[in-house]
Amino acid sequence: MGCQLDGADFRNSNLSKANFSFASLRGSDLAFASMRQTNLGVANLRGANLYYADLRRANLHKANLSGANLYGANLSSANLKDATLEGALFCKAKMPWGEDHSDCAE
Repeated sequence: MGCQLDGADFRNSNLSKANFSFASLRGSDLAFASMRQTNLGVANLRGANLYYADLRRANLHKANLSGANLYGANLSSANLKDATLEGALFCKAKMPWGEDHSDCAE
């Protein structure tokens, strides 16, 4: 809880049910990571790579996802209440409101 993991490489990792609340994961690579039911409440994921990450039922309450790559990520049942999503890439992301194609190249 509250650990500094900026720039960490968690590609293809199983982080399901882990507790990263208040952690700093700025610029971390979480591509293809399994993060089901992971607690990322108030975590800093600014600029993180969440390419095709599985975040179903993850807690992202008040998390900072500014500039994060959410391409193809599954956040369909994630808690995003009060999360910061400014500048995040949403192409093919499965969000609680449906699949988002807003940032896909034409």
